[in-house]
Amino acid sequence: MNLYLIIFLFTVLIPFAGLYKIFEKAGYKGWMALVPIYNYTIWLRIINKPKWWIVLLIIPFINWIVLLLMRAELANRFDKTSFAHHLAAWLLPFLYLPYLGFNPKLKLVDFTDKDRINRGTIREWADAIVFAVIAATIIRTFLIEAFTIPSSSMERTLLNGDYLFVSKLSYGPRIPMTPLSIPFVHSSIFGHKSYVESAQLPYYRFLGFGKVQRNDVVVFNFPEGDTVALMNTNTSYYGLCRMYGRETIWHNSEIAYRPIDKEDNYIKRCVAIAGDTLKVVDRKLMINGKEAFLANTAQFNYDIKIDGAINPKRLQELNLNEQAQVSKEGYQFAFPLTQYNFEKLKTFTNIKEVAPQQYGAGEYLPQIAGMPDDVFPHTPKFQWNRDNYGPIIIPKKGMTVKLTIDSLPLYERVISLYEHNKLEVKDGKIFINGQQTDSYNFKMDYYWMMGDNRHNSLDSRYWGYVPDDHIVGKGVFIWMSLDPFTTGTKKFRWDRAFTFIHTEGLSRSYFIPFLVFLGLLFGFSYYRERKRMNTPPSQNKK
Repeated sequence: MNLYLIIFLFTVLIPFAGLYKIFEKAGYKGWMALVPIYNYTIWLRIINKPKWWIVLLIIPFINWIVLLLMRAELANRFDKTSFAHHLAAWLLPFLYLPYLGFNPKLKLVDFTDKDRINRGTIREWADAIVFAVIAATIIRTFLIEAFTIPSSSMERTLLNGDYLFVSKLSYGPRIPMTPLSIPFVHSSIFGHKSYVESAQLPYYRFLGFGKVQRNDVVVFNFPEGDTVALMNTNTSYYGLCRMYGRETIWHNSEIAYRPIDKEDNYIKRCVAIAGDTLKVVDRKLMINGKEAFLANTAQFNYDIKIDGAINPKRLQELNLNEQAQVSKEGYQFAFPLTQYNFEKLKTFTNIKEVAPQQYGAGEYLPQIAGMPDDVFPHTPKFQWNRDNYGPIIIPKKGMTVKLTIDSLPLYERVISLYEHNKLEVKDGKIFINGQQTDSYNFKMDYYWMMGDNRHNSLDSRYWGYVPDDHIVGKGVFIWMSLDPFTTGTKKFRWDRAFTFIHTEGLSRSYFIPFLVFLGLLFGFSYYRERKRMNTPPSQNKK
């Protein structure tokens, strides 16, 4: 049987079959359990919860927490109030709901205050902690996850120190491929793996609101993060090997291997999707022969000549500082500038010249600030650099390409690593899984990611395509921003807090009143529940 059909049966049909029988035990028609929305109103009646909870069940993210509470309360109706039963209801609804419904020995009990158990302090805290961990894990895995911007590769769209939420629903939540791991820990804890690598699930993505589109700000697992040199986890292992030699890296560092979902998280802008043809001509990005969209927050490096000293206050007007990039000979400064800052800087009276940093086609790019001196596919056959690159076709599922010894470096990693084939070259001939071939049909979609800080971003130009199974989610909004380079009251970037991430930049959101309303709603519900709990049973019956 197809794996996806099995998953569908366990996650949808079987739980509702159990709910069908539970409704009959509660005195309702079983078919009511199969009617969307209406079935939840009946469920709320059974567990004696207010009707307005149905509103919470249609609010993204909140509905998962409410559904967990409803499962626990349903277990209570069958006098299953132990922590073990609540845990089973939370984690195994496809087994627990049929257990409640089809077991003839289980009957619903009267739901009165006197039936509630008197829990001790330890039990109360244990239940609360476990519920919080389960709810947060579900939300983090399938709905939305917090993410921190650790570098300047997306400036000025995203700044170092931005805290944002990433939507898993935008492209469909991905089933954890490494399910046995410590909650809230990505890949390591105290220098040790935080997961059991031997327990692996196949890649599967649930249906989302859409697919990755051009210009989306996307979080993904770093494609070259499958192997890590622990002496320098911030730099690609493959880049280190190219710079210093594999033997040197293996001699001086411990090497670790990571599953896809435990590779480091990166965030970039998707500039090309599967099937696109990409080319960079004198810094201008071309997609399918047309000049691509460039966000107004994107920036490039410029060399600057100045007459006299530079005024720090004038730089602050443009959110620049004197910690400039390395400039060409004959220039005093080099800054990454947006188009707006470029035009503004030219108006300063003591600025003599503002020249764009640019390397011509085939020109050697020196190693600057840890940036590698070669670009993908890392072979002299392709005389490309960051400013003049391509053309290159982004692989698409079902697309067939011709393979030659010269073109093979473009697809070698895709064929062998991402799509798990045995690739060999013998006597100038290409063999895939033991069969000689001159073509290849791709099994997955791929994407091309670039940072908006175009001259200070290690992106697809340096390590190639991003496979579909590496996509984590879409950057949605920034909820907090802290400047890592300042202290005091200036550390908090108030203008960036609670802003949505759009194609061209940021915009102030209007969801704060909604959050206040939601908080009042939960507060009112909590107040009513506590009042009912503290009222003697005799008064409740009146």
